[in-house]
Amino acid sequence: MKRTPLIHLLQAYSPAYSEEKIFQTEMMDFIERQENCFERFLETGHITASSWLLSKDHTKALLMHHTKLDRWVQLGGHCDGDPDVMRVAIKEAREESGIGQIRPVSNEIFDIDIHLIPAKDQICAHYHYDVRFLLETTSEELVVSNRESKELRWVGKNIRELPTDSRSVVRMFIKWLDP
Repeated sequence: MKRTPLIHLLQAYSPAYSEEKIFQTEMMDFIERQENCFERFLETGHITASSWLLSKDHTKALLMHHTKLDRWVQLGGHCDGDPDVMRVAIKEAREESGIGQIRPVSNEIFDIDIHLIPAKDQICAHYHYDVRFLLETTSEELVVSNRESKELRWVGKNIRELPTDSRSVVRMFIKWLDP
């Protein structure tokens, strides 16, 4: 097996949910089989990096209503060849939120997910092998929406505030409530 930093992170990760145990095995197999697993051009799928971004006081988490997918998701995106998934998660959180002061709460994986991205325009359906980290803002900066989002929304620790019932997002929400 390739000894990339991501493989080490995945091996050290102890999934709390049964689906994540399956994702963990499938993700490590995918990395082993696909030399270009961090490249967006790999049509079957690719590694992506995301975050569960917390406010400075950890009372809120930031979600985005994704323009292309038309659903509520965590902040994140493509690695575009960068195997440092933590760096990608932080970069994507900064770009998608407009918040410059973001840092990891932990260097360990917070959550993993494999999900199908539907075909759209010239892009065929493919999988995102998504590695998620728990990040926090270190300032009181206001969020700034961008073209990738219809809306950015801080949600509190009341599950009724969650604008989605997606298992992937709900799982991270529950982990945040019960670390």
